[in-house]
Amino acid sequence: MSQAAEMILEARRARRILPPLGAAAPRDVAAGYAVQHAVATAQGALPPAGFKIGATTKQMQEYLGLAHPAAGFVPAGSLNADGFTAPYAQFLGLGVECEVGVRLGADLPFGPTTRAAAEAAVAEVFPAIEIVEKRYGDLAALGTPTLIADQVFHASGVLGRPAADWRALDLGAMRGEMFVDGASRGGGHGRDLLGHPMEALAWLAGSGAAEVFGGLKAGQVVWLGSVTPPIWLDGPCAVRVVFEGLGEVSAKFM
Repeated sequence: MSQAAEMILEARRARRILPPLGAAAPRDVAAGYAVQHAVATAQGALPPAGFKIGATTKQMQEYLGLAHPAAGFVPAGSLNADGFTAPYAQFLGLGVECEVGVRLGADLPFGPTTRAAAEAAVAEVFPAIEIVEKRYGDLAALGTPTLIADQVFHASGVLGRPAADWRALDLGAMRGEMFVDGASRGGGHGRDLLGHPMEALAWLAGSGAAEVFGGLKAGQVVWLGSVTPPIWLDGPCAVRVVFEGLGEVSAKFM
């Protein structure tokens, strides 16, 4: 295991902010994904249960200071059902995101992929919550490759029920909204995800994450990106995501 992966895992075990990794830091995006693979290997998380995509919207790219999306592997422990509950204190700087999720019904090999090919590989589409952690200080000092190595904020997730007839929906036009203790905290549309949610999936198939993890596999779950910036939570609360046509999904932090 690389020194960078060891430092990332040690910060998680100690529940402390991940500092810039200095001489051990991955030098570019490709190296960041290689370290991420080492983190997955050390956690016994191969093959991944799925992936998350970050910075698929312009506002998220601006928020993170990125010029492109970034992806992270997702372990099996992140696949939690609607109504998931957890202690608020379990997380370091707890946040939630308003996401579109998919489950693959067929493999998507690594490489350039069209939106149509990506969509053809999808078996299920559902509303989802990504649980994220603010486990970084100065993102500019940390650097994009290290952010990628550390799974781009990922902590866990919650999956809603699959939509009955999702292929009849206009996934680009549908609106999603995040509620915290019943109050709206923002929303957006499927088209905010690289123009269409399936464009985000096509991007992932050709990404560095897909390359190092051997492509996308049937059965894996993908969080396609948040239509809102992260909503950072101040304490215990109830969270609900609602997408037109897809339905809703909820979580509670005690």
